[in-house]
Amino acid sequence: MIKLIKIIFFIVLNCSLLSLQALSAAEKIKIGLLVPMTGENKEIGKSIIRAVSLAVKDINNSNIEIFPKDTGSKPNQTLKSAFELSQMGIKVVIGPVFHESTTYLDEMKNITFLSLTNKTLELPKNVISAGINSTSQISTIKKFLETNEVKKTIFLTPIKNYEFEIKKGIKNSKIKIYKYYDYNTEPTKLTEQIEEITNYKTRKQNLKNEIKRIKKSNELNKEAKIKKLEKKYTLGKVNFDAVIIADFDESLKSVTTSLLYTDVLPQDKFFITLNQWFNESLLNQTDIQPLYFPSINKNNFDEYKIKYFNAFSEDPSHLSLLSYDLVGLVYYLSLNTNLKNLDKIFKKKNSFKGKIGIFDIKDNKINHRLNFYKIEDQKLIEIF
Repeated sequence: MIKLIKIIFFIVLNCSLLSLQALSAAEKIKIGLLVPMTGENKEIGKSIIRAVSLAVKDINNSNIEIFPKDTGSKPNQTLKSAFELSQMGIKVVIGPVFHESTTYLDEMKNITFLSLTNKTLELPKNVISAGINSTSQISTIKKFLETNEVKKTIFLTPIKNYEFEIKKGIKNSKIKIYKYYDYNTEPTKLTEQIEEITNYKTRKQNLKNEIKRIKKSNELNKEAKIKKLEKKYTLGKVNFDAVIIADFDESLKSVTTSLLYTDVLPQDKFFITLNQWFNESLLNQTDIQPLYFPSINKNNFDEYKIKYFNAFSEDPSHLSLLSYDLVGLVYYLSLNTNLKNLDKIFKKKNSFKGKIGIFDIKDNKINHRLNFYKIEDQKLIEIF
């Protein structure tokens, strides 16, 4: 069945605003905003506030009012600010940014929070994760694997604070995994684990044994065969066709480097990772290319970055893009329902389109329909 996609007006490629403005109610649309305005994450908060102001400007409706409050990235401060918003009669809040800041928000039962976190475990019932969660990413990877008829996929997850989020994403997406491994990010232990996963020592010994056997044999052209074998590092195949690495930045590079060390190459096996927000440093890592990953729509992201830079003369954080879309989502919903009933809206099955792309809402969860990309020959290529 083809679902009707409800379009957030200011995000779609056309710029027609008049029809939606005509529907706008006379009463004020009050939206709370919980972001770090002090502390080490205040620059993220500033970027989000600017993105929200940009969204309000694009909507061009004087009935929208935004009320920013500081979280300081601390649960107690977040609760205090949320209470202040509640006293102002606000029913919907964009934020907080970080998962730990949501800890006490179940005490504010009269407010629906659209948090920018991508973590979905242990959230209060009135907090909806709007980030690019593991289910969205792994579901997109699943689509790629099925399209390419990949039979055996192994999944590598670091022992970090998002380990169980990944496992939930695997379960929710129903992706077929041949084997799953948790790994230690400490370099020596990581290398040892990758050696074991790829059966490296056995494959290396196979090569030595084969060279030794040929040297003792009476085979024709044995010198040429030996010379050819001596150019190899191992002999024998690994028992998988694709590897998904749930890691980022230098830790991701450490895993891929270990795979290369064990003679597992991206030209022979699919190297797949999670959303990297188009990390440009990966373009220069030619030894691990092609590298595949799910992400938001790149063209939309670039358009947004230009719009933001033209307005503020600096680059935005990727979290600010989420907040930009959420302002549009709340505004759209306000045209069709009372914001006091927003919690009921998020329990129903709905789909919307934003700068990030299409995202689906059901059972107080937001999942994103992502694009899929590969980096090859220092170029970013869209797969779908």
